[in-house]
Amino acid sequence: MPEAPALMPVEDARQRVLDAMVPVAAETIALADALGRVLAHDVTARVTQPPTAVSAMDGYAVRAADVAAVPCTLTVVGEAPAGGAYEGDVSSGQAVRIFTGGPVPDGADAIVIQEDTTRDGDQVTITEATTEGRFIRPAGLDFRDGDVGLDAGRVLTARDIALAAAMNVPWLRVRRRPKIAVLATGDELVMPGEPIGPNQIVSSNNVGLCALIRASGAEALDLGIAADNADSLRTLAAGARTADLLVTVGGASVGDHDLIQSVLGETGLEVDFWRIAMRPGKPLIFGHLGDVPMLGLPGNPVSALVCGLVYLRPAIAALLGAEDPGPKLSRVILGSDLGENDRRQDYLRARLTTGDDGQPVATPFGKQDSSMLSRLAHADCLILRPPHAPATSVGDPVDAILLDGLGY
Repeated sequence: MPEAPALMPVEDARQRVLDAMVPVAAETIALADALGRVLAHDVTARVTQPPTAVSAMDGYAVRAADVAAVPCTLTVVGEAPAGGAYEGDVSSGQAVRIFTGGPVPDGADAIVIQEDTTRDGDQVTITEATTEGRFIRPAGLDFRDGDVGLDAGRVLTARDIALAAAMNVPWLRVRRRPKIAVLATGDELVMPGEPIGPNQIVSSNNVGLCALIRASGAEALDLGIAADNADSLRTLAAGARTADLLVTVGGASVGDHDLIQSVLGETGLEVDFWRIAMRPGKPLIFGHLGDVPMLGLPGNPVSALVCGLVYLRPAIAALLGAEDPGPKLSRVILGSDLGENDRRQDYLRARLTTGDDGQPVATPFGKQDSSMLSRLAHADCLILRPPHAPATSVGDPVDAILLDGLGY
């Protein structure tokens, strides 16, 4: 085993991982299937919306000059419903009954809303003056043919899909879902529901990380659990040949049974860096197994999932050509005293409450052991403490990663 290198700062490690990710190829899909996918190309409008000037209200299309002084009475010469049109011109002293979305007839330059009128046969009395352009949506108010409505790299929401539909775009070019292979290691691990032998524990990492992968927009390929021997590890790791990223779990530290570097090194693993100045998650590896990037996560379940948030989720975004999703920091108020931090960046599991002043208050759990998955499941946020952060007291502002809405 090589001599352990100095601990790498978290941000340096994240950037090294992101720089190694190459966006995956694009594919064409139907607009109806695009929710949550990442655009590979800009989306350009194929129509102008609205295509012509239309009314923003139900009422009457008039010439503003005719209704400058009120009350006044005009002759109704026709109507312009949505989906229809009045084909003639509006002359002085005339009005056209119009409905929301109806095309504004030639000659008219304003809309009087129906609440400001009284109708008697073909005569309409206007009781409120209007101005030129009032309640008229001009052609191209929303967008014009050729406008870029959605930029490449955008994660598509329901709003985006509605806009693409309005732009008359039925198909989209999106990044295919990256294929992320997950391989756990350890004789002590069994899958949920399997018989538990002496000195064995149930593995949560495969299932949890695969869920995080899917929530991040990728396809998860669970390779299973490799035993603590070279043949088993080599055999299962071979299943990652077609993956865009291999994630190993466990076998990343310095124990006699930690085989990732030694065994995979014989099959082409080139390590870029190893060991990060963070807690939990110090024994993290990044490198390449042949042409496949490999992210080696610690085996402790909390360490694995925190590293999944800090490194794996952004790596998937980079493979998708999307904006780095974070982790984004929010300012919260500390709910309990914390001592001075050491050289490792801390991610403390904490609960959020609302203070008397309406500010969010983050109170870290008293025990932060990296094997305690229940604390992570019940946490609302992770308090981030930089290396060598000074002691902080109740009421001090601190940075936190809010977990709600991350699919995490």
